[in-house]
Amino acid sequence: MKLENINFILNMTKDYLDGKIDFITFGLDFPYEVETRYRKMVKEDREIAELIYDCLVEDGASLYNILSEEQLKAKIEKEYEYIIGL
Repeated sequence: MKLENINFILNMTKDYLDGKIDFITFGLDFPYEVETRYRKMVKEDREIAELIYDCLVEDGASLYNILSEEQLKAKIEKEYEYIIGL
């Protein structure tokens, strides 16, 4: 099965970690992108979609206004590596 939406979200995360997307843009746009693609992501792979939402949105990007830029990046990187490793 094609994982088009999941791959888009994971690539967006990688772009943030690589410095191609800035802190504010990621904090604001990432949750929106996940929300608009979530149903399609669930159809692609429910477990990965739920992990993305729980780890990268709720425990990650949604904290952009609470954590420092360095703290958020470290947290996102840890969660991203966990998801990629599955």
